[in-house]
Amino acid sequence: MTTVGFIGSGAIDSTIARLAVEAGHQVVLSNSRRPETLADTVAELGPRASAATSGEAAAAGDIVVVTVPVKAFPNLPAVPLAGKTVIDTCNYGPERDGHIPALDSKSLTSSELLLQYLPDAMVVKAFNNIFFKHLLSLARPAAGAADRSYLPIAGDSAPAKAAVTEFIESIGYSVLDAGPLADSWRQATGT
Repeated sequence: MTTVGFIGSGAIDSTIARLAVEAGHQVVLSNSRRPETLADTVAELGPRASAATSGEAAAAGDIVVVTVPVKAFPNLPAVPLAGKTVIDTCNYGPERDGHIPALDSKSLTSSELLLQYLPDAMVVKAFNNIFFKHLLSLARPAAGAADRSYLPIAGDSAPAKAAVTEFIESIGYSVLDAGPLADSWRQATGT
């Protein structure tokens, strides 16, 4: 199975990690503090989970899930994310992130901005339009389940979108291809 690195350990990341472990994946969690602060989460998730620094989680992951405030994009470990498929779950919020002119003017999507900080990664927007409690309760591991939900993804790399699709399907969802990163605004808060 896949090793999934996590940069950020909030409600969305923890929920994706739980679903990933249940699907048989390994997970490596990180946050902006220290790996020891994730001991309870790791213990709850079990032997397929471990904690590390953000750089170590980025290096360990076949796929890396990034859930940080947009204002934290400059602090992400770009070097270990080079060549990696990165799932961007982030939503821009000027009240939290401060005003970012390129996002306010809509000349860039937040995922395109992320790609500027991670130019050698393959970014795919996903999981940013579902409440974490719904993400947990709506998962249907059986691929043919009549009530299986779809999640949109957007990205510019076909291989990265294929990897993210396979991962999302493994944790209980079907996928709708929503186009390139430039169209990921359709998944943003308030659309």
